[in-house]
Amino acid sequence: MKIYLDGQFCSEADAKISVFDHGLLYGDGVFEGIRMYHNRVFKLREHIERLYWSAKAILLDIPMTQEEMIAATVETCRQNNLRDGYIRLVVTRGKGTLGLDPRKCPKASIIIIATTIQLYPEKTYAEGLTIVTVPTTRNIVNAVNPAIKSLNYLNNVLARIEANNAGVEEAILLNSDGFVAECTADNVFIVQKGKLYTPPLSSGALYGITRNTVLDVARELGIPSGEPSLSRYDLYIADEMFLTGTAAEMIPVVKVDGRVIGTGKPGPITAKLLAGFQARTRTDGEIIFA
Repeated sequence: MKIYLDGQFCSEADAKISVFDHGLLYGDGVFEGIRMYHNRVFKLREHIERLYWSAKAILLDIPMTQEEMIAATVETCRQNNLRDGYIRLVVTRGKGTLGLDPRKCPKASIIIIATTIQLYPEKTYAEGLTIVTVPTTRNIVNAVNPAIKSLNYLNNVLARIEANNAGVEEAILLNSDGFVAECTADNVFIVQKGKLYTPPLSSGALYGITRNTVLDVARELGIPSGEPSLSRYDLYIADEMFLTGTAAEMIPVVKVDGRVIGTGKPGPITAKLLAGFQARTRTDGEIIFA
């Protein structure tokens, strides 16, 4: 495996950062997870735009233009001879001192990894997930804003631990007002009486690239959608439910907190949206090998 590290490609064994890097010491940095499908890096420009938004929010200067970052990402796929897979793009604050002050870090560090991923067991995509709501509350927007894809993912990790302890593959986090925010790694969607709903970004939900793609597909298919605040009650009485995320793609949910969703099987609107999403992956994105 070839890793892009600060302008050079190196082996996994040689891909090293300083123990004084503030990404390691404090989670000070940002990242993106990106998918490759059918020889294309899906929604790459949208992901890079979001990366630079996250960096701007924490006053992190990325020492590359967006076009240079796009080129480096595609080249990392080529170096690893990958046409389908997963990319993790990380920008750390860089090497500094043991103090918090980011001004002590003169230059950010850029890491691009291209490999494969399987977030959930294969059978769950056909049969659906069983998930639970956990006590861990989603970060509030005036603390660590969930819109920033920062390297500090401990809020999500704590919720994932609770999911593990409950014996399920995923967990729902509520915001401080008790409304549904998102899952540990995915956005949440429900279908009720033919309409599609997902929590608003103000709830603590991530500005998801896959989320936006599904909403676009719904508009194309004439499926009405909305972004109201959702409580657990709304999930329990939904006809269908599914999650979206770059690594997860689209995955149905059939049980929440012991309540069966709809018929207990993935629903027809979920299937239509999935087909539309998969069609997009064949035509949208930067070509890897010409």
